[in-house]
Amino acid sequence: MKLRLSKKSILKGLEGRLGEDDYVEPLDFLVESFKKEARFNLAGNLAVRHQLVNRLKVRAQLNEFIQDKDLPNPASPLFVMGLPRSGTTFLFDLLSCDPQYRSPLFWEITRPFPLVKKDSKEAKKRVKQTNRELGLARKFIPKLLSMHHIHGEMPEECSLINTMSVRSFIYMCMANSPGYEDYLKTCDYTAAFMWHKRFLQALETQHRPEKWLLKDPSHISHTPEILATYPNAKFIHIHRNPVKAIGSLSSLTTSVRSGLSKHANPHVIGKRVLDFWQHAINKSIADREKILKPEQIIDIDYREFVKNPTQQIQAIYTHFGYNLSSKSLDAMETFIQNQSEEEHTPHHYKLEDFGLSEEEVQEAFSNYNRIHNF
Repeated sequence: MKLRLSKKSILKGLEGRLGEDDYVEPLDFLVESFKKEARFNLAGNLAVRHQLVNRLKVRAQLNEFIQDKDLPNPASPLFVMGLPRSGTTFLFDLLSCDPQYRSPLFWEITRPFPLVKKDSKEAKKRVKQTNRELGLARKFIPKLLSMHHIHGEMPEECSLINTMSVRSFIYMCMANSPGYEDYLKTCDYTAAFMWHKRFLQALETQHRPEKWLLKDPSHISHTPEILATYPNAKFIHIHRNPVKAIGSLSSLTTSVRSGLSKHANPHVIGKRVLDFWQHAINKSIADREKILKPEQIIDIDYREFVKNPTQQIQAIYTHFGYNLSSKSLDAMETFIQNQSEEEHTPHHYKLEDFGLSEEEVQEAFSNYNRIHNF
């Protein structure tokens, strides 16, 4: 089914309200790529329309909110990053047990305006609306819950915030879109983080945290833009063997696309996933050598992290000079215990299912593997 969507229909009633024109170029690439290459089913057509229109409406609301306001810089941010499916979510959730951190919640990103207090009646209403939408998504993508648990009140990744600037790998997960993927590999993310910062500033008018805790796999290739926006940013980079990360992400992408299109080709997905994240990790290595100081970043080995999570947490706090209270450490240990006791649906996949081999993935990440002994 061809995409029944046009740039004109997406922007209906929004032009003139979206602030700077930084959205124009990526939107052109995305719509053209989806039209030519996505081949959505009915659910896919509805989902992509809803996603694009909703996110640009939120951008318009944010643009209106910031007018004539002299908002202070956000609190210091701590960014968790690493290849997708490399333990970033578990690390992120573990750090979230410490009340000194604040992360945007899923419902706050999708339904932020007008701003409301977190525990208000209106906030609870928005959580319910968000969870209904997520429930609908799971009907079309049944394996989503076992691969990536999402709830309206959970902290969410920056990739959803960055949809406001139409620069987000969320869109490339939705459908075959090589034209848009190639654009994302080389485009400048400065505008994306300009809107990212504005969003945090808006949330801070309700509550300013001691530190922001943020996460997104694609941050690995955008540290220059992050530091230009947040000069005081700190980074935790968790490292996992790319064979595991690429296989798992290919499986997740195939499941998502299969729910939105009848033409999700696992072999095409595997090759594109490998190409995109190989480029991202190589850019990360080059950028790090040029601009990051040792005190700004700490590396965590996934193997050591899963073996002894609290030991790695303590190393993070020591590296950055942060205070880890006994209460926060107890909360983290309880979280770990609860996670180990929960039943999780196994996530089965093989690289061969996606036209890849272990040797091919290892060769693609040979430089990265040498650095981190994979």
